[in-house]
Amino acid sequence: MKINSNYLNLKDSYLFSLIAKKVNEFKQQNPEKNVIRLGIGDVTLPLVPAVVDAMHKAVSEMGSADTFKGYGEEQGYGFLRQAVCDYYAKKEVTLDISEVFISDGAKSDLGNILDIFDTDNTVIIPDPVYPVYVDTNIMAGRKIQFVNGSADNHFLPLPDEKTEGDIVYICSPNNPTGAVYTKEQLKIWVDWALERQAVILFDSAYEVFIRDESLPTSIYRIPGAKKCAIEFCSFSKTAGFTGTRCGYTVVPHELVRENVALNKLWLRSQTTKFNGVPYIVQRGAEAVFTEEGMKQIGEQIQYYLENARIMADTLTELGIWFTGGKNSPYIWLKCPNNMSSWEFFDYLLNKCSVVGTPGAGFGKNGEGFFRLTAFGNKRNVTEAMERIRKIIL
Repeated sequence: MKINSNYLNLKDSYLFSLIAKKVNEFKQQNPEKNVIRLGIGDVTLPLVPAVVDAMHKAVSEMGSADTFKGYGEEQGYGFLRQAVCDYYAKKEVTLDISEVFISDGAKSDLGNILDIFDTDNTVIIPDPVYPVYVDTNIMAGRKIQFVNGSADNHFLPLPDEKTEGDIVYICSPNNPTGAVYTKEQLKIWVDWALERQAVILFDSAYEVFIRDESLPTSIYRIPGAKKCAIEFCSFSKTAGFTGTRCGYTVVPHELVRENVALNKLWLRSQTTKFNGVPYIVQRGAEAVFTEEGMKQIGEQIQYYLENARIMADTLTELGIWFTGGKNSPYIWLKCPNNMSSWEFFDYLLNKCSVVGTPGAGFGKNGEGFFRLTAFGNKRNVTEAMERIRKIIL
């Protein structure tokens, strides 16, 4: 018996464990201090009433023999897949219900989708990056090429004549940088992929935070994208489903490689290896797309965006460079006074009891940068910005 030795090439996931260790030590030494966490990647507002009501109704249905549901379709119940199609129609994107696959979240599908691709493919990943993209490909033993995000390109790297690969990851709005690609920039990537018969894995988990109507909330707004892109989305940040777990992946029928429709391969994979999302959860997810659900969720998104605005205004006042904050729940700032990511982390923790996430944990190009998130309550965000203002000015 041999293990998959590619797992031994993974780096220890020390980022958040090290943050927790440092914070716990600080709290033990300073029990009187009120530590404010602005590095949290989890939502803090509860499920909206429309979702809760729908799930309560679904629970009651499961308690009656007349309405009980047993095994469902692994690719999702038709009512939710149709709701996703209707949602995309509002974006002027036409989808067939068979192109939508319901999952337990974007992270699972972003990792599992790799099963339908050969391990000899070269993968292009932006740096800094969401670690799942890198780790899942290391596990499979694929060759990885990085494209560099930097302050010069506002952390929105584009391909050039030297960019070569078979699979490319794009996250917009981006985690961790909060940067959002324009239609013109995404067209460059789509044209690149079409020319090379490459496939784009487009992570749109934060699309609902985009308020600028000129910015695309789906890659399928770009002509030709259905022939080269798979899109992943999640209800986690959209509707607070981080503890409820639901998302969806779109695999267009037009996406064909080696005379095989990738939709067919993904359907085979999901029906073989995935049990599906519980009926109760899918009914809650369906309620997200109702008129009342969208209204209630919109209010929550605006709450988080207001937190982001407070942080962005403070950084602007302090003359600190950053991306994100307007169409994203993330703020990606350049550490002041040429501090390293971890130096700035320690500085904030010890000087004003504020916790963020060191950019170095997201790749080598994250060194010297720092991530703040808007997933907290407004009072804490306001207080944290006052503390930071005092130690920076």
